[in-house]
Amino acid sequence: MNWQKKWTAAPLLAALVLALGACGKKTEEAKAPPSGTPVSVTQVGQRTVELIEESVGTLDSPAEPMLAAEVPGKLLALRVQDGQPVKAGQLIAEIDAQDVRLALQSAQAEVRRLEAQSANDTRKLSRMQQLREQNFISPAGLEDSSTQATVSQNQLAVARAQLALAEHNLSKTQIVAPFDGRAERQLAMPGQYLKVGDPIYQLVYMQKLRARLPFPETLAGRIKPGMTVHVSSPGVAEAVSGKVAEVRSVAGANNRSVDVFAVFDNPGWRAGATLSGAVVTGRHPNALVVPEQSVVLRPAGKVVYLVENGKAVQRVVQTGAKQTDGTLEITEGLKAGETVVVDGAGFLSDQAPVTVAQPKSPSPPVGK
Repeated sequence: MNWQKKWTAAPLLAALVLALGACGKKTEEAKAPPSGTPVSVTQVGQRTVELIEESVGTLDSPAEPMLAAEVPGKLLALRVQDGQPVKAGQLIAEIDAQDVRLALQSAQAEVRRLEAQSANDTRKLSRMQQLREQNFISPAGLEDSSTQATVSQNQLAVARAQLALAEHNLSKTQIVAPFDGRAERQLAMPGQYLKVGDPIYQLVYMQKLRARLPFPETLAGRIKPGMTVHVSSPGVAEAVSGKVAEVRSVAGANNRSVDVFAVFDNPGWRAGATLSGAVVTGRHPNALVVPEQSVVLRPAGKVVYLVENGKAVQRVVQTGAKQTDGTLEITEGLKAGETVVVDGAGFLSDQAPVTVAQPKSPSPPVGK
């Protein structure tokens, strides 16, 4: 009986082993990676491209005035520290106003005295005119009274001007920021006696920044004021655009170059930083563009790879202007809308099998 059960179970056991083996084979086949190099693709875009000249430069402020004393006196207090931002009209320093207040009081008293004298001389002139009409005084007597009244009026005008100057000087003992910016450097100390013109702070205008970009002298004729400049700072994702304000020749001991200065709205950067700049010297409308990594060097030259029937097809191309967004102009070898390999292009050869991942969106247009 036991012998019969063993022979009956043997075919069942063999069938089970075959089934498990087939199942494992299907699982391995399911897990097997697809054949061909994995790549991503995109379509050839068409847009206006910019012809650019690139340089690395520095940032500074277009205005860095020295804020100086406008009246003499002892510096009582400084209200801001080095590097601290300031707002237009903000009080940043105070000068002792005692001498200025005394001068103001003296000017006020002089104005009051001359107002009284001028009023008296005017009344006297009026009486002399009445007496002259009655022939009680000579013409010379009337002329003297008229002259005295005129002199009093002129003296009063001078005194009022002196009073206005004293009031103005009093306002200058309260030193305020002339614009929104930053106190770059403190140049005086509290307790120091200041003469007119002695510096107190160096301020930096922060609403706008200026980029200084050096270029070879050979580009001097191609870069002109008014051209667009794209500038970017390390660690900052977005670029900022401005205009060329000045092109200045620089003569050195061994070479000659030009400095290009561009002014733009400050996006929150600080003066003194390093930046990359690209001057737009021209534009090509309706140009073909592909991502820069799509173009690789091969013995045939610069090539891109198209995908046809699961294989990479090599296409020799001619390139043009490189763009700041990572795209490259194609002047020959492609048509708008064709599909080219992006990621993985550097690992391919002609007719190599490929597996295409999710297509990438074409790059957005740049310029008009």
